[in-house]
Amino acid sequence: MGLLDNLKPLTPGQEEMLKVLKDKSIDVIGIFGPSGAGKSLFSITYGIDSILNKDFRRFLIVKPLVNVVSGTDLSVEMGKNVYESLIMDYINDILNSLQLEVNLTDLMNKGLIQFVDLHYLKGRTFDNSLVFIDDIQNIPAESVIEVLIRVGNNSRLIVAGDPVFQRLKKVKNDSSAIIREILLSEEKAKVVDLGLKDIIRPGAKKGLRLLVELILRGRNLNSEDKKILETILTYAPDADVVTVMDVSKLKDSLNIKGETCPEVIIFTKTPGRLIGKGGERIQKIENSLGKKVRTIIFSLDFKEWIRSIHPIPWIHKHILEVDFAGPRLRVKINKEEGGAFLGYGGSYIRFVNQIFEDLLGIIVEVEQVEVKEEEKEGKKEKKKK
Repeated sequence: MGLLDNLKPLTPGQEEMLKVLKDKSIDVIGIFGPSGAGKSLFSITYGIDSILNKDFRRFLIVKPLVNVVSGTDLSVEMGKNVYESLIMDYINDILNSLQLEVNLTDLMNKGLIQFVDLHYLKGRTFDNSLVFIDDIQNIPAESVIEVLIRVGNNSRLIVAGDPVFQRLKKVKNDSSAIIREILLSEEKAKVVDLGLKDIIRPGAKKGLRLLVELILRGRNLNSEDKKILETILTYAPDADVVTVMDVSKLKDSLNIKGETCPEVIIFTKTPGRLIGKGGERIQKIENSLGKKVRTIIFSLDFKEWIRSIHPIPWIHKHILEVDFAGPRLRVKINKEEGGAFLGYGGSYIRFVNQIFEDLLGIIVEVEQVEVKEEEKEGKKEKKKK
């Protein structure tokens, strides 16, 4: 029984990741997704398993070390022992949950596991090796390509990065997003996208939620937004409002008609206090503003966001999934209702996309999925129950 057999995928994304790692026909694997989804855990476990099974002669780990206070890169120049000790701590932290009986120090002393410093690649060739580059969002894209150039005969490359966090921080020229785009069309390469549903570390999901909340609360409000906030404080002074957004001008610019399309969006953590008993507070807010208001209970459930934002209120029933695919938010929708979701001339998706861009800097993409008849029948049976 190999080390990899100790890993039990807990999500569909992790199942796909494990399947790709085991597929020996793939030379380059790109694993992208938020922190806490198991990218490093699965890759390092696979790497150690591979050298123990003699699939490769050595397992090379490229891990950028960054001083979180100064933001400067750390290299082997600080001392080889210190450098390797820091990376060993990183590996041990990852593998502790598996309780593996493996002597990593012994594997290092035998040269089976090696740590590679990006600053000293010149003249090196990695034959009969498995190369793993972690946290490529912290490495220039050119340096990732440099490592790929060094990969020689009978070797394999795995790269892992987090384009989600980078997108939310509005990082320009994010290496993880760039490398992902390159690998999508590369021969004998496979991209695995992990999303929010694949996060298994509680702290990672909480941290991401706090980051999104921080971004929303830190938005610069325009005059219309400020007027909305003042109105809310008048009729619901004890409500915890995360942010507000006037989208009436956007609605008019896209020529979206109908009373169901929101003109004001309010994110709140206390919906009861905002709406009031019997809806009296939200009704007064709407009447005062003279605009259609939609409230969103703040969470990372982006399907609920779209449910409140989209001009067609019933469209959410046909949304299969909303999650990150690389740096973008992908909406999977029943193909039969794809046109209704997109809207005439793409007006509805442009409306939704612009709101997400303004709020979080995220682009929304749509994937229309063919839903099988048995799946439709299954959903109908669930509704009956």
